[in-house]
Amino acid sequence: MGVEAQKVPAAAELYKRANDILGFDLLDICTTGPKEKLDSTVLSQFSSSLGASSCDGGQQIIDSVDVTCGLSLREYTALAFAGAFSFEDGLKLVKLRGEAMQDAADAAQSAMVSIIGPDSDKVQALCHAANEDVDEPNKVQIANFLCTGNYAVSGGLKGIEAVEAKAKAFKARMTVRLAVAGAFHTGFMEPAVSRLEAALASTVIRKPRIPVISNVDAKPHADPETIKKIQARQVTSPVQWETTVKTLLSRGLKRSYELGPGKVIAGIVKRMDKGAVIENIGA
Repeated sequence: MGVEAQKVPAAAELYKRANDILGFDLLDICTTGPKEKLDSTVLSQFSSSLGASSCDGGQQIIDSVDVTCGLSLREYTALAFAGAFSFEDGLKLVKLRGEAMQDAADAAQSAMVSIIGPDSDKVQALCHAANEDVDEPNKVQIANFLCTGNYAVSGGLKGIEAVEAKAKAFKARMTVRLAVAGAFHTGFMEPAVSRLEAALASTVIRKPRIPVISNVDAKPHADPETIKKIQARQVTSPVQWETTVKTLLSRGLKRSYELGPGKVIAGIVKRMDKGAVIENIGA
């Protein structure tokens, strides 16, 4: 992650600015690990995504983009890319967000699991069946609507175990327990909201230069105060990624770019439209 940034002055400068804020060498973690620290460092995703826009063809890509969005944490990348806030302010928000969500996760036994195969109605029914077997603190829900046949369920540990046990009865081909700290994008993250609200209230947020589609409602928002409110609630709200991509495709999306390492988003888009043109820009 970010290894090519060392060769691109503009991208390397972003990492230097990040190091000055964080007090440690983020690029070194990205390029040399250890893997355990890289997996837990959400800051690297934010910096690597923005760093990717500074690599070959970066300015040409920036000038050509007329709408942007980001999955979960990378909505902050999308907002920074669109000029809603500075790289430095975005990094501080992402750092606080990660710390607040980790603290919320530590306060309860919770988890996330991907359900592969069924449509959203069947996964909703699966969650309902699992919830009948557990008490309130262990309830589960869909937390990430990625695309048809791929949904993430979050909730209490016993509820997640019930989901895994019942999944085949609801036509799931497989389940994959996610390597995350807890039940993100559910009420389990409620303790993080007030800390995010306070941080966002003190951050200068401007009207984005291009629309940024929100994870919360799959709609663009330009008013800075609305953006603050939505970003505070994003950690407890299911990610409406499937609706976001379908909306963009229905409105004539011709070409898109995935910033940062990997091609996960490209794969999701291709599942919804095999003819979609999406290019990976990896820093």
